[in-house]
Amino acid sequence: MKFQLSRRTLIAAGVALCSSFLISCGGGGGTPAATTVPPGSKAGKHLKLAFVANNTSDFWTYAKAGVMKAKTEIDDIDVDFQMPGDGQAGTQKRIVEDLLVKGEDGIAISPIDPANQTDFLNKVASQAVLVTQDSDAPQTNRTVYIGTDNRAAGVQAGELLKKVLPDGGKVMIFVGSLDAQNAKDRRAGLMDAIKDTKIQVLDTRTDDTDRGRAKSNVQDALVKNPDIAGLVGLWSYNGPAILSAARDAKVNGKVKIVCFDEEEATLEGVKSGDISGTIVQQPYEFGRKSMHVMADYLRKDASEVPASKQIFVPTRVIDKDGVDAFMGQLKEYKAQ
Repeated sequence: MKFQLSRRTLIAAGVALCSSFLISCGGGGGTPAATTVPPGSKAGKHLKLAFVANNTSDFWTYAKAGVMKAKTEIDDIDVDFQMPGDGQAGTQKRIVEDLLVKGEDGIAISPIDPANQTDFLNKVASQAVLVTQDSDAPQTNRTVYIGTDNRAAGVQAGELLKKVLPDGGKVMIFVGSLDAQNAKDRRAGLMDAIKDTKIQVLDTRTDDTDRGRAKSNVQDALVKNPDIAGLVGLWSYNGPAILSAARDAKVNGKVKIVCFDEEEATLEGVKSGDISGTIVQQPYEFGRKSMHVMADYLRKDASEVPASKQIFVPTRVIDKDGVDAFMGQLKEYKAQ
């Protein structure tokens, strides 16, 4: 009897241990979830979710359309979409602090200055599910990044630049800030693509998301470098700023322009042939997927969060041949 009792005890303990192991591994033989959903998850409860952009560019209107689409697809959620009017990290921080006071359960943010926002973003992550979108902050406790593989997108821009400048030439790069991870990655990818070519990058000019300064930077570059062959804009509003300055200087079509995103002026420039091409992201999916991932995560489903904690949304090169079809697709998004 003593031996039988001990044996039963061992069997029970073994079953409990085995069950615990299967639960901790996400089931028998399946791919483990990258992140454990916090104990305070809100399965079956009303959720408040927010999306915070990094400036007021038209680019974000498509992200807002995606957020609003997700609201119709997900049960029992409220959504809040915010854009810092001046594109400054301090303004973005105040927006997020206000959202936390309102009791947001999840916040998807495009960090303006991730290197200097680490402590703040970690504080946000301690109070709500934090998703980075568009620009990552991998050193923080964010749950997942949703957006572009910006280094790969930079390579696409570099390959397009090589195509339109087969004999090389002098090039200037323009961007709002090189503090943002997306800007760093895009530039690095572009530089990788054009190494061992005759393309020479003279400088990278920043404008702190000031559109007037974005244009004046281009004007200054054209005056000081009359032999410049190419102009590259890494952020969405840089394309229209470059195009406007090039037209004012009457070098449109002569100086090749490569840029990012789908602002209306950029696409019209591609259509006219004044812009060689633009690397477009899918901000609509940034908004829509951010809401879905945060809602699922808060409701005890972390299956969409990969081990890498990165969900990449593919980019495309839009040139004159494909611009009409792409513009039609954007109209459909806005009509939703």
